[in-house]
Amino acid sequence: MTSTTSDSNAHVIDITTDRFQQDVLDASLKTPILVDFWATWCGPCKSLGPILEKLAADYNGAFTLAKVDVDKEQQLAAYFQIRSVPTVMLLKDGQIVDGFPGALPEGELRKFLSQHGVEPAAPQLAGIDETGTGIHDEAVAAPLDPQAELSRAREALAAKPDDDALKLDLALALTRAADFAAASTLLDALPANLATDERAQNARARIELASALATAPDLASLRQRGDLEDDPVALHQLALRELLEGDVEQGLDRLLEMLSRHRAHGDGLAQKTLIQAFRIVDDAALVSRCRRRMSALLF
Repeated sequence: MTSTTSDSNAHVIDITTDRFQQDVLDASLKTPILVDFWATWCGPCKSLGPILEKLAADYNGAFTLAKVDVDKEQQLAAYFQIRSVPTVMLLKDGQIVDGFPGALPEGELRKFLSQHGVEPAAPQLAGIDETGTGIHDEAVAAPLDPQAELSRAREALAAKPDDDALKLDLALALTRAADFAAASTLLDALPANLATDERAQNARARIELASALATAPDLASLRQRGDLEDDPVALHQLALRELLEGDVEQGLDRLLEMLSRHRAHGDGLAQKTLIQAFRIVDDAALVSRCRRRMSALLF
C-alpha cells in the first residue's frame, strides 16, 4: 500500500504503515506534519476532520495534514499508543513536539499551530475574514487595567447601544473584572456570529472555571492542606484558585499533577480543565510546554 493525496487538497495525505517513515517522519524534517488519527465510526472525527482539512488548505503548505485510519492502520495506532480518537499529533524535525486528544474548534487549532510557529504560508484570499490576524493582534496588545477597560467599554456601548460588537467588548471587560454574572448575561444575548467568536468562547471558559469555585475555600486555606496529593477535589480547587488569581504556571502544574495522580476522577476532569485553561492563558510558550506534558501523560 502507498500513501495517497486527497484529490481536493494537495496538503492532505492518507498515511499507511509502509510509507509512514517517508511521508511523515522524513517529510517533517522540511515541513511540519499534523497527524490525525481517526476512525469512520467516530462522531467527533467527523467534525474535526473537515476543519483540519480546511486549515491545511488555508495554510497553503505551511503544514501537511496526514490522516491515519486507525482501523486500517492498526500497527501505527498501536505504535503511538492511541487510546481514543480523534487524536492529533504535531511532528517537526522527525519528532513529536505536541498533540492533543479530542476535537478542538478552529480558533483553538489555529492557536495550537501558532504556538509552534506554524503560520499560513500566504495571505488568505480577498473577501475571507482573516480572524487569525485579529486574534494575534489582540493577544500581543498591552493589557489595560481591568476597571479602566470596563469603564471604556461601558462608555463606548452607551454611545452606540445597538452595536453588538461593543456588547461583546463589554462582556470581555466584565469577565476580566470578575463580574461573571453580568458577563454571562451579555454573552447569552449575543447574535450567533459573535457568540461563536473565539474571544466569546474564551470568556465562557473563564466563567465556567470560576463557577467551579463558588463554594471552594480561599487560596490560603487550600494551600495549608496537607493531603492535597490524595484529594483530587481540593487539588482541583487549588489549581483553579492559582490559575484565576494570578499564579498561572503553578495552577497549570497542579492540574498536570492531578492528571498524573487522578486521571479518571470526575470523568477526566483534569484533562477537561487543562483544555479550558489553555484557552484563557496568554503565555503561548507556557501553554505549549504544558500541552507537551499533558500529551506525555495521556499518550
